Amino acid sequence: MRVHFIGICGTAMATLAAMLKRRGHVVGGSDQHVYPPMSEFLAREGIPTLAGYRPEHVTGEIDLVVIGNAISRGNPELEEVLDRKIRYASLPEAVRDEFLWGARSIVIAGTHGKTTTTSLAAWLLTRGGLDPSVLIGGIAANFDASYRLGHGRDFVIEGDEYDSAFFDKTAKFLKYLPDVAVVANIEFDHADIYPDVEAVELAFRRLVNLVPRRGLLLLGADSARALALRALARSPVETFGLAEGADWQASALAVTPRGTAFTLRRGGRLEGAFEVPMLGAHNVRNGLAALAVGAFAGLGLDAMREGLRDFLGVKRRLEFRGAGRGVLVYDDFAHHPTAIAETLGALRLGHPNARIWAVFEPRSATSCLRVFQREFAEAFAPADETIVAAVFRSQIPDDRRFSPEDLVADLHAAGRHARHVPTVPEIVETIAREAREGDLVVVMSNGGFDNIHERLLAALGGAEPVTRA
Repeated sequence: MRVHFIGICGTAMATLAAMLKRRGHVVGGSDQHVYPPMSEFLAREGIPTLAGYRPEHVTGEIDLVVIGNAISRGNPELEEVLDRKIRYASLPEAVRDEFLWGARSIVIAGTHGKTTTTSLAAWLLTRGGLDPSVLIGGIAANFDASYRLGHGRDFVIEGDEYDSAFFDKTAKFLKYLPDVAVVANIEFDHADIYPDVEAVELAFRRLVNLVPRRGLLLLGADSARALALRALARSPVETFGLAEGADWQASALAVTPRGTAFTLRRGGRLEGAFEVPMLGAHNVRNGLAALAVGAFAGLGLDAMREGLRDFLGVKRRLEFRGAGRGVLVYDDFAHHPTAIAETLGALRLGHPNARIWAVFEPRSATSCLRVFQREFAEAFAPADETIVAAVFRSQIPDDRRFSPEDLVADLHAAGRHARHVPTVPEIVETIAREAREGDLVVVMSNGGFDNIHERLLAALGGAEPVTRA
């Protein structure tokens, strides 16, 4: 089959293109802006990529067109596909039809923690010899990739609640045929497609309704909205978290040199000590969900205990990027107030005496709006120094756009030190001038942020930055 991708340089689109090529299909695609790192990834995979959208890119030999969710009517290639009535599909439809009908589909969903939990569960199943296939919205260090094609029964997939395509505005995860569904938490996000938290909850209720009677629904016990889904389930339900009564309950959390240790109770029974090589209660919850998935798949707790310890993390999830002059630089994908608070709180627990710099780029559709204006002030409270960059989406009207100046004022009123520094060169200059040995700098953005990590490390004059695959 010959497959053409419109919008191929999106991370998920490029990953699916590589998976289909590994399956033996002839794959290519186009994008308006072809640039690293995805252009380099596609080149390594041997997938030709065309720059710009042109009708002539849509040829008669194409059997299927996969349309990215950023593509809308008026795109020259999309219009050609519609005029010629060439078979087309959204990305989640293509994943489902090619990989999921014959698999045991394990869908990891929730507002926060999806990528890490998917990577953890996939690693436990892989280490346990089940040889799963995997599709992740990030790069798992144990695989050094965002996907894996195995020969086992299981397919572990990150279940995104974002919409599917111009012709299908429902959540991607509704296409993923869940035999096991994990819903860790539910909060308002994606303000560009969901009007309120009730609309987000509706998407998750629809996901729960797809889990078969012989499947399993795993719910985060520390999220009231997630836990409320129990009443809708037709399948068995298990819960995980720190709350009393959770089926998979962690307690006695303690920071260790490698991460976070905890005591596990399963169904009220003491199962002993476990450890995740990451900081924070949120990562303990991610580990609990992965353990529950592994147990459903038939893995023993002793083997999974070792698997957790061997987990190498996920790129851009509190990823250490390098050091200079004794200043440690981290990269984190956090862009929602809850995720920011969890990241900074975990850093504070692990480094109680360090000065922590939080550098924030409001870039996601939600963070560029005022919907979380006051919540951000609470989220940045654990930081000693907060630097807020310019809002990425400057075309938003003033009355709806997030205000860096208001955030700085709110932090000052709470007794915290913060400032609005619009550009990356100014941010780099500020930190290079003021940071001192022992400081931690965590850069938080869901985009490239103009290569700030490499530029900051160069300005600090330290070791070579840790580069991504």
